[in-house]
Amino acid sequence: MKVSLLRAVGVATAAYGVAVAAAPGLLARPSGLAGDGGRTAPEVRTSLRPLAWRDAVSGLAMALAPDGPALRTAAYVRIAADFGDAVLLGATLPGRARRVGAVAVSVGWGALSVAGLLADGQKQEARKGPTRPRGAGPRRG
Repeated sequence: MKVSLLRAVGVATAAYGVAVAAAPGLLARPSGLAGDGGRTAPEVRTSLRPLAWRDAVSGLAMALAPDGPALRTAAYVRIAADFGDAVLLGATLPGRARRVGAVAVSVGWGALSVAGLLADGQKQEARKGPTRPRGAGPRRG
């Protein structure tokens, strides 16, 4: 697991979540959920804030969870949220360009977390060096 990548994704996600909770228009405008003049209706702000807090809290969990199972679990939650966003926003946002953009952003962030989880296995294999079959006898140099 590449802890530094997971922590960076967590910090960025937490910061974005706090920002959107404070100013839902940051998400509403590019998503096509803002009205005329870029104003975000009260009901849209109310709907976006819980999503923003979900991002803030799940990002904070990734940033602060102890390395190991806790960090993996936080990353899995974040990945599920990102891929869930891709499915739901990709199916429901107004306008094809906005749907495609939301899917790309959501899948991109989820993919960063997946990469952070998978990096360990690749890195560990590189450290081990070449493997020899059992019973192959002593290595000749």
